[in-house]
Amino acid sequence: MSEIVEPPDSGDIEPIDLQKALEERYLAYALSTIMNRALPDARDGLKPVHRRLLHAMRLLKLEPESGFKKCARVVGDVIGKYHPHGDQAVYDAMVRLAQQFAVRYPLVEGQGNFGNIDGDNAAAMRYTEARLTPYAMALLDGLDEDAVDFRETYDGEDSEPVVMPGAVPNLLANGSAGIAVGMATNIPPHNLGELCDAALHLIRFPGASPAKLAELVPGPDFPTGGLIVESPGSMVETYASGRGGFRLRARWHREDAGRGTWVVVVTEIPYQVQKSRLIEKIAELLQARKLPLLADIRDESAEDVRIVLEPRARTVDPVLMMESLFRLSELESRVSLNLNVLSRGKVPKVMGLGAALNEWLAHRKEVLGRRARFRLERIARRLEVLAGYLVAYLNLDEVIRIIRYEDEPKAQLMRAFLLTEIQAEAILNMRLRALRRLEEMEIRREHEELSAEKAGLEELLASDEMQWARISNEIRDIRKRFGGTTEIGRRRTGFAEAPEADHAEIAQAMIEREPVTVVLSDKGWVRAMRGHLSDLDQIQFKTGDRLKSAVQCQTTDKIVLFATNGRFYTLGADKLPGGRGHGEPLRLTIDLEETHDIVAMFVHEPGARRLVATSDGRGFIVAENDVVAMTRKGKQVLNVDTPAEAAICAPAAGDHVAVVGDNRKLLAFPLDQVPEMARGKGVRLQRYRDGGLADARVFTLAEGLTWIDSSGRTWTVRQEDLGEWLGARAQAGRMPPKGFPRNNRFGG
Repeated sequence: MSEIVEPPDSGDIEPIDLQKALEERYLAYALSTIMNRALPDARDGLKPVHRRLLHAMRLLKLEPESGFKKCARVVGDVIGKYHPHGDQAVYDAMVRLAQQFAVRYPLVEGQGNFGNIDGDNAAAMRYTEARLTPYAMALLDGLDEDAVDFRETYDGEDSEPVVMPGAVPNLLANGSAGIAVGMATNIPPHNLGELCDAALHLIRFPGASPAKLAELVPGPDFPTGGLIVESPGSMVETYASGRGGFRLRARWHREDAGRGTWVVVVTEIPYQVQKSRLIEKIAELLQARKLPLLADIRDESAEDVRIVLEPRARTVDPVLMMESLFRLSELESRVSLNLNVLSRGKVPKVMGLGAALNEWLAHRKEVLGRRARFRLERIARRLEVLAGYLVAYLNLDEVIRIIRYEDEPKAQLMRAFLLTEIQAEAILNMRLRALRRLEEMEIRREHEELSAEKAGLEELLASDEMQWARISNEIRDIRKRFGGTTEIGRRRTGFAEAPEADHAEIAQAMIEREPVTVVLSDKGWVRAMRGHLSDLDQIQFKTGDRLKSAVQCQTTDKIVLFATNGRFYTLGADKLPGGRGHGEPLRLTIDLEETHDIVAMFVHEPGARRLVATSDGRGFIVAENDVVAMTRKGKQVLNVDTPAEAAICAPAAGDHVAVVGDNRKLLAFPLDQVPEMARGKGVRLQRYRDGGLADARVFTLAEGLTWIDSSGRTWTVRQEDLGEWLGARAQAGRMPPKGFPRNNRFGG
């Protein structure tokens, strides 16, 4: 047994609770991610990396009127002074701010290759150049006027703004997306003009309802356009809670191609969908034969999006074709709204539309107050200097003498004319050439103007009403510069209602139509063989198995099965196994107990009716529309009491019912004596002393009653010869006419 060795003494050891240490460190990481990376600030709608990019570009004087500078220069400044992260991450953020298909109101104007809607990446930062846009300058307006707080950078050598003054409601105008720890945000872009209208309304009516705000901001406005097909009521709820989503579709139109043919042209695709990937996906669906209405897809895009969709035939309904594409491709997408932002830059919070706008308005009021106080301080200093200038003007010779001959002119000026240090310093710093402009009238005029401005600012700071009036004017100015009357501000995303297309019709449109023969064997194996087979004797089965039923249909049809338990099951003809082998056991597709079997198999015909009956002679009429159920469990329609079983499922096309029992008694009675029901036991069709129901058929009395004998010959009993078998429902009936099959079946 080895000796236990104690660890060497390494001095003072501090015991730490592992769970507590992990909790503290994970919490610090989570807070760092939430505050400094993933969630935008509600006041300016920016994340730290975007804020630092704009600040660095402003210091480089990359204003809209100036020239461009290499993006590498900007990225270098950002990572060197403000953002100690990878250069590629910073450049990617900068590229996105310049992409007109990604950002509704770009903050960076790029020169060079900044990527495209196909998903191609931007060129390397050493090749591209950039400068700020007028929209970005509006975000930065007031930064030099103490509008916001500054903080030290990560290395303490410089300072950066905590938040931008934000003259535009950028949070909602450009939107944002991010994933933090335990929370995420996703804000789609909106129209700036509409946001300004909503903000002005909130200033006048602070308690405005979500419905009214949703009326002013009817929905997102994506840079790539498209059509929103969400209901107005749903959007009101989304904006009220700050959580929800919007269905966004591509914009398309039908275009004549000559000689009676046409194509569909897609001109706008959903937001953040890569055009090349979208076309590739549709082409894959086309090859997989999942879009039978579509023949071809072509990309004819240049500057604008132009995707051409060619139909399979000129008779194809374009709306139906597009509905099938909307279901299977990214031509329709769902854009979520999760308005999770940093309130006041500190607290993560999910806000509604009104709360987010109010947060921005409160920030604008604070910025207005700070800028006004900053201006007041500047005015106070200037007025003090002007008072000193006036003293100098009135005593110019003495001032010159003191400056020329005194050893300490500053102190002497302060003593001689009772000046402040600032005034004396201003006089001493004055250049000689300024003496010619030192006129009393000019000094007094400037003094009066500044005094009037000071009084106005003091009045502004003392009145909330005047502050909101000033903010309203600023918002109107922003609306005029970037609103709906400008090229950048016009609404790009429209609104539409999704057409009320029949879901069954759309589902059929997504299946390639071709003829098949569905074959069901006696042991329950099912398959769909290509074409309409005329010679069923050639079909091969497993040893000991044989044909039970076969129906001819199209791949777009529904196959309905009726079982002895009284349940109906529905299968899609296109989903059945092919006919190369023996098929598959039916019980792999439907939940059918081993003790039950299939009674009938037929092609669903909308609007048709069926006569269903049990072996003890009870039944009713049911509409085929009421028996369709696309689930494994099927649909219970005919209630069966053991030991009886469901035995009959016959087409109900006619005006009379003929029933025959195991006792070989035949009865015919009017069909209207049998009720039509959706579910139940039904009524007694025929009375028996021994046995039960053998077969039933619905026929038209004027055409007579027909059957097929064992030799395949067709027999018909005319109306005038059926008198002795005609009666009322639930009678016993009489022995059938001559030639009726010995197996008591009508056949066919």
